[in-house]
Amino acid sequence: MRVTIADVAQAAGVSKTTVSRVLNTRADVDASTAARVRDVINRMGYVPSSGAVGLARGTSRTVGMLVPSLTWPWMGEVLQGVVDTVEAADFGLLLFTCNRGAESVARFTRQVSARAFDGLIVVEPENTLDMLTALHRDGLPVVLVDDRGRHPEFPSVTAANFEGGASAARHLLADGRRSPLVLTGPRRFGCVRDRLAGFRVTCAERGIGVDPVAEGDFTEADGYARVRRLLAEGREFDAVFAHNDLAAIGVLGALRNAGIRVPDDVAVVGFDDIPVARHTEPSLTTVRQPMREMGETAARMLLARLAGGASPASPVVLPTEVIVRGSAPAH
Repeated sequence: MRVTIADVAQAAGVSKTTVSRVLNTRADVDASTAARVRDVINRMGYVPSSGAVGLARGTSRTVGMLVPSLTWPWMGEVLQGVVDTVEAADFGLLLFTCNRGAESVARFTRQVSARAFDGLIVVEPENTLDMLTALHRDGLPVVLVDDRGRHPEFPSVTAANFEGGASAARHLLADGRRSPLVLTGPRRFGCVRDRLAGFRVTCAERGIGVDPVAEGDFTEADGYARVRRLLAEGREFDAVFAHNDLAAIGVLGALRNAGIRVPDDVAVVGFDDIPVARHTEPSLTTVRQPMREMGETAARMLLARLAGGASPASPVVLPTEVIVRGSAPAH
């Protein structure tokens, strides 16, 4: 059972108003009384709600952010965009990860119940969309970053994945490549389907078929293993479009170990433009996903909603661009 402000007040022998004043660091509470209340709060594990902490100001002026993990290579850029925007608006940020699975989700749910934040920005952990939709329906403002093509009923911001795939195809075709290999991420993600569709449509317009297509898991090890397997099977290709930079880095390693020259024999294009992309050998040509801008945009959307503004009726789509480097130079 969740500890309430009334429980704290009773245990400390003070009124709920006094507890609220301590939580709001009011100077009109006796120092010894304030120390006793804080000791009870710590001992009972009380989580202040926005109704308690924000009694004088009406809201917590805190935004929550829920992400699967901080180890995702582009997560830091999204997070920095969110932090810059909410702090500029004099809001705080509570960050929740799902590193510990159900235990993490339970801890997050307790914070929601305690109303510890006014609204939520989400990079969706697996199997949480139903929970997030229910929170939105219960009145919690929610904005999703990278909707993976699922288009939830609450606002979202994403990158132009179809156009990103199309621009990768145009770049490779302009270089004279005619036998591309596509290494996708998991097909259950809408962004993966959109990137593949954009690439395929653009190639088809030039009379180029896209085969083989290999489904991967977005990891460097998988990119390496799948290309090695295709080479062992005798597959021939003169270009690889990998659906993220980590997989593309694995591709570069597999080609190098097989004695295949990049870009002379095979050109390689990734997707994301994570920091390490400019330091590979050769440096990686990639489709830049505007990760920091996605975080900034999501935060602005949420803050506008908290200020009483209307939410966008459809996903906000930010443009991508090809960043040309050594693995697929321009000609």
